Amino acid sequence: MKRLGLLRHAKSDWDDMSLRDFDRGLNERGRKGAALMGRHIRAHGGEWDMILASPAERVKRTLAASGMTVPVHYDEAAYMADVDTLATLLSEIADDPASVLLAAHNPGIQDLALRLVRPEDEGALYDELAQKYPTAAFAVLELDIDSWRDITLPCGRLVHFARPRDLDPDLGPEVLR
Repeated sequence: MKRLGLLRHAKSDWDDMSLRDFDRGLNERGRKGAALMGRHIRAHGGEWDMILASPAERVKRTLAASGMTVPVHYDEAAYMADVDTLATLLSEIADDPASVLLAAHNPGIQDLALRLVRPEDEGALYDELAQKYPTAAFAVLELDIDSWRDITLPCGRLVHFARPRDLDPDLGPEVLR
């Protein structure tokens, strides 16, 4: 069995419209959410052997704010990648670590989570994840594979899903007043 964590980058900063999408950092809410989720990830579900991540600035800053000290492998192909690309990247992981945290973007992260879960393992947690995978959301899946090269869609079950608003209501959806 392999364990896969899926982390969507935190809320990005749109203040400087001259920046390319790739170069946008985090806004204040994003920094708070990344730090909060980093504490949650470190406290939940054991150790991560490696992080596979998009090299976009908002992903880098999410990981930096999270406080995690796991080795990170940045891969250009993970930037705005679709399900098939993300699954291919996972299947190419060297040294076959037991647990990998993938930090990237939507819709790829959410689509990957949904497609990895076997239909018979769908439930309330799956339904929450299917509804929305907001910024800085984190999911954990247990995959019934012995090697990353064996990854198929579907091959596992969703065992954890947390959003910043689950841990701090102030980080929930912004309400227009």
